Amino acid sequence: MISATQALTELKEGNQRFTAGISEGNTPHIHDIPKVQERQAPFAIILGCSDSRVPAEIVFDQGMGDLFVIRIAGNIVAPSQLGSIEFAVEQFGTPLVVVLGHSSCGAVIATLEDIKKPSPENSPNVFSIVKRIRPTVEALLGKETHTDDQDLLEKAIQANILASVEQLKNESPLLKAFIEKKQLLIVGAEYSLNTGKVTFID
Repeated sequence: MISATQALTELKEGNQRFTAGISEGNTPHIHDIPKVQERQAPFAIILGCSDSRVPAEIVFDQGMGDLFVIRIAGNIVAPSQLGSIEFAVEQFGTPLVVVLGHSSCGAVIATLEDIKKPSPENSPNVFSIVKRIRPTVEALLGKETHTDDQDLLEKAIQANILASVEQLKNESPLLKAFIEKKQLLIVGAEYSLNTGKVTFID
């Protein structure tokens, strides 16, 4: 298995190929099945948003078996997502986790709207997503560092990404142990719907 630094480089180079409109031939094909039929060894775990415009394998120009992808609206961390990441780290030795958010995130927009004007008509299932994002956004509102609504949305999206990163780092003893042994790196990133570029954030 490659190192976390090498895995991060692979993703960055893959996204550069994607934005340049070129590929290393990583488009999944039926003939790729035998390569991964017996076992998988993904070099990175992606916790991304469910948005149909942000398919991780495509935006990072990776092939079948390269990425262990978990997608949920708002790229939030709930027990099932955390368990899936723990499974991949422990079973496959995957050295890198990327929390991948994106511009104009609908889940963050819904959270901002709910804070401004709570709606009793929201589905309790949808509200469970908003509820997880809300504390991060409310903390941001309290600081009042934004210049306008668009700036607030962008800062809220990044804050939500970093909140998920911190949850992964701090809420799992298993992941903590791998981090302490320098066997795991967890980072945040944001995909631009306008440019296709992924920017890694701290």
